[in-house]
Amino acid sequence: MNPAGTAGPLVGREHDLARVTAGPARERESGALLLSGQPGIGKSALLEAAAGAAAAAGTRVLRAAGVEFEADISYAALNQALLPLQDVFDRLGHHHREALDVALGLGAGAPPERFVVCNAALSLLRAAAVEAPVLLVVDDLPWVDRASAAVFGFVARRTAGARVRFLGAARTGAGGFFEHTGLPVHELSPLAPQAAAHLVDTRFPGLARPVRRRLLDTAQGNPLALLELPNALRQDQPRARDVPPAILPLGERLRSLFLTRVRDLPAATRDLLLLAALDGTGDLAVLSAAARESDAGAGLEDLGPAEGDQLVRVDSGTHRLVFRHPLVRSAVVEAATSSRLRAAHRALARVLEHRPVQRAWHLGEATLRPDEEVAVLLEHAAGHILERGDAVAAIAALTRAADLSPLGTDRARRLAEAAYVGAEAVGALSSAEALLEDARRADPGHGVSLRAAGAAVQLLLNSDGDVATAHRLLVGAVEAGGHGYRADDPALLDTLHFLMLLCSYGGKEELWAPFHAALSRLRPAAPPLLGIGAQTFSDPLNADGATLRRLDEIIDGVTAGTELAEIVRIGAAAIYPDRLSALREASWRVVRQGREGGPVRRHIGALLHLCLDDYLCGRWQEAVELSDEGLALCADSGYSICTWFFQFTKGLVLASRGYAGAARALATAMTDWAAPRGVRMSTDCARQVHLLADIAEGDFDRAFGHAEAVSPAGRFAPRTPHALWVFFDLVESAVRTDRQDAAAAHVRALRGTNAAALSPRLALLAAGAEAVAEPDDQHAARLFSSRGRSAGRTSRSGPSTWPGYAWPRASGCAGPGPSRTPGLRSRRPCGPSSAWARPRGPSAPARSSGPRANRWRSRTAGASARSPRRSGRSPSWRPRA
Repeated sequence: MNPAGTAGPLVGREHDLARVTAGPARERESGALLLSGQPGIGKSALLEAAAGAAAAAGTRVLRAAGVEFEADISYAALNQALLPLQDVFDRLGHHHREALDVALGLGAGAPPERFVVCNAALSLLRAAAVEAPVLLVVDDLPWVDRASAAVFGFVARRTAGARVRFLGAARTGAGGFFEHTGLPVHELSPLAPQAAAHLVDTRFPGLARPVRRRLLDTAQGNPLALLELPNALRQDQPRARDVPPAILPLGERLRSLFLTRVRDLPAATRDLLLLAALDGTGDLAVLSAAARESDAGAGLEDLGPAEGDQLVRVDSGTHRLVFRHPLVRSAVVEAATSSRLRAAHRALARVLEHRPVQRAWHLGEATLRPDEEVAVLLEHAAGHILERGDAVAAIAALTRAADLSPLGTDRARRLAEAAYVGAEAVGALSSAEALLEDARRADPGHGVSLRAAGAAVQLLLNSDGDVATAHRLLVGAVEAGGHGYRADDPALLDTLHFLMLLCSYGGKEELWAPFHAALSRLRPAAPPLLGIGAQTFSDPLNADGATLRRLDEIIDGVTAGTELAEIVRIGAAAIYPDRLSALREASWRVVRQGREGGPVRRHIGALLHLCLDDYLCGRWQEAVELSDEGLALCADSGYSICTWFFQFTKGLVLASRGYAGAARALATAMTDWAAPRGVRMSTDCARQVHLLADIAEGDFDRAFGHAEAVSPAGRFAPRTPHALWVFFDLVESAVRTDRQDAAAAHVRALRGTNAAALSPRLALLAAGAEAVAEPDDQHAARLFSSRGRSAGRTSRSGPSTWPGYAWPRASGCAGPGPSRTPGLRSRRPCGPSSAWARPRGPSAPARSSGPRANRWRSRTAGASARSPRRSGRSPSWRPRA
């Protein structure tokens, strides 16, 4: 049986199973082995697996297990083990058989001497081993009765050279009657982190990342804990849609292992352990001071019984109290009454003046009636907790602060803050909805706060709400708020950043007026990133040099200490000006923290930025893998509004690799979701996926239609940033479908923008577009050679990535050499989007090695672009279903 309690291979126990199932290496070596380990570590599961392997190999397996209520019954465990050998009893001598019959309760007579029973049992096992090897498996040795323990010990020491093996298991440090001195012992360690994560992910695939991290941290590789703790959570807690308690509750089987041991301790010891469990630091000075403040009368000397029972230890190096397993801490808290818990919290609060966050939590837990002073302390503590990335604990502090708020207005404000954190950072959308409803009930006459509006908009957008309604909610909260337009108000700045995204998603000029009005009223001045992001994310074609220089300065200022939200906001501003490569290291930091349970929204944003950069730089396999991670994250967290991000990035790769049908399916899903919600940016991105699929199949009529739907030929529609990513496709498809006037008009419109100044990649594509639209081949070649080469010489965000990546795209259609003219006169792609670069893995993209290499690439680009279905090749990579 595996740790999950179902038949199958053990997780992470391959080495242990090999050790347990291996027989003696030499004839005189003992055939006995004792398994030792903490409760729940998997000893019984390993014994079961070893027994199953032995039986499959033809060994006769005998089993017994110590049982607490049978510990006073002589030979109770021996009866379990030897009863299956009744058919062998006739092979024993009369004296031995009679002794076993009496000992096992199979016959009447005077109690036999224990030594005789020991020899009789050994003889019986050896007689049975004549036909097949015998394995005697005894679990829970500490509960084996005294008489049976003596026999098992006698047999275990006499297995050398015989066909009899002994395998037993006992909890580390447990007592009992079994004498194990001199016998080989295999200590069963906790599961390795990777194996523990695999076990949890296999059995509980729907766990939210913050909850998963807490469970793994609490279980510390204990298989039983890994399987029991999730089941002990309330219905919405596994997905973080309800806040789990500070100390996780134990499941039924864990209670039986740990709670009984705690309750058997003296009252003074339990009180001292309770103080240690609630403090969590193990600081003996704090523990001693808190014990003096409490009314329990306990002192550090009362730790003795707990140390003797292997529940705690004092680290000699740090002089701190350490629970031998976090589950002991949970058991200590569960064993305490509510009055003892409050008393312990009060005592700790009195001695933790130097630790305000911890003091606030203890005061909150010790206080029963509304108390604004304690509520304020908890609210401030929540801010500090959120700064270190523990959003779940911050929500708990805010909701407790709301519970202790005497006034309905303060209660509503704190509940709204908790709802905002839940929706923004954790993805606890259902919990946020309940908190918002509580806030409305707490103060029904009060206006909507910024935090309440932010949480409400998150809920709206992740259900069936539309951009226009969400925009009205945020604008109303900004204009009605009492924030005074202070530029240092975090709630106001968060709301304005969110409003900027909504305006960009909607893609309508009229949405921006309230945003710019609020931006102009900020005092003393608006933060630079807010204005820069509004320009480069929604209207990058008109971003001037000063804006780009300030963006570069902000990117250069990113450090290891930059907040996660700030990194993602900078990334959004960097998308269209091609600065994402400069943020890769910071974006990976956000993703790594997200994988460990960090803020979900930030995790999603950083994943998107990495996917886009991967696609543009040719790391297509990584782009697909991260897109799949993003899709799963959106589904798990409930952030359905972000699903289209990763449908887009995955669709780009699929279309570019020739999987037109799969790419169009993703693009259609994007449009179906976005159209009724008014998310024009998603619709434009879907059109790009469609046009790349069209180009891959040589259908330039459809490609032109999709490109024009983003922005008509001859003009760049306002607030349509994605026109920047399809202008080359529009010009190329126009030329290939004899729409020369449309191509020329679009190039003229392109000259009136700042596109070529945004990045070397865009400058290269702009030069390519001009050359493609030029009817004279020789002039086109000279034009591209002069402008294209100058664009490709430098690149701030990766000197070789943008030009080296864009060269096959632009030069295949516009560059010098024989490929341009026949390519443009045919419907076969000579250097389309689907052949911008050869698919590469996570390694750095290939670099351009000069015009000759580029001309060679342009000649082969068409072949690499064709759909695998039409070219008859079997690709090594296929889209996931």
